[in-house]
Amino acid sequence: MSGGFYAITRANLEKDLRLEWRSKDALNAMGFFALLVVVIFAMSFDPSAEESRRIVGGIFWVAFLFAAIVALNQTWAREMRNQVLDAYRVSAAPASALFFSKVLGNFLFVGLIELLVSPLFVVFYNVRSIGPVWQLAVVFFLGTWALVANGTFFAALSLRTRNREVMLPLLLFPISIPALLAMVQATTNILSGEYSPDMWIKLLAGYDVVFTIAGLLMFEVVLNAE
Repeated sequence: MSGGFYAITRANLEKDLRLEWRSKDALNAMGFFALLVVVIFAMSFDPSAEESRRIVGGIFWVAFLFAAIVALNQTWAREMRNQVLDAYRVSAAPASALFFSKVLGNFLFVGLIELLVSPLFVVFYNVRSIGPVWQLAVVFFLGTWALVANGTFFAALSLRTRNREVMLPLLLFPISIPALLAMVQATTNILSGEYSPDMWIKLLAGYDVVFTIAGLLMFEVVLNAE
């Protein structure tokens, strides 16, 4: 990748970070949604520590899968204003740089909410990891990247549809099932310490590589679609 790719990626990322810092629309919405899920499930049942280790992985990732939709829908809506995407289409800048910057921005937004809300899962569900805690960090990184890489691509794909808020989940959820399964199983295996999460981590890493490369290669077609 050329120096121009990195320069454009950095410029777009800095712009998105500034806009979100000023408005905090996506962060506030994601945080509220994730917090709501934590509280509702915590009030619905009172599991033991062993039961919590078996179920909290599913609750955590499903909560952030739905919460991430908020940020993903905001990603391209901003670019539609004042024909920013149209200007980018006629420029000489590589489309992959725009896509990569959006993925990085969404990764930072979703990752920040995960860091803020994760302690609440520990408090409400009394979760203690039996397996190595550092493996949870790996799963969180790979899992979050899987959500935002696919989500950013399909958010752009559904941008010009009439009901893009509805179309994005319909496109994203089915193709995210393998990644979601790997995230939940790896998280559960680490928390319970019963099985090794290595197979699921490798599956998640392979998923990230494949769909990130596919997004970089195919995004130009999506960007120039009428």
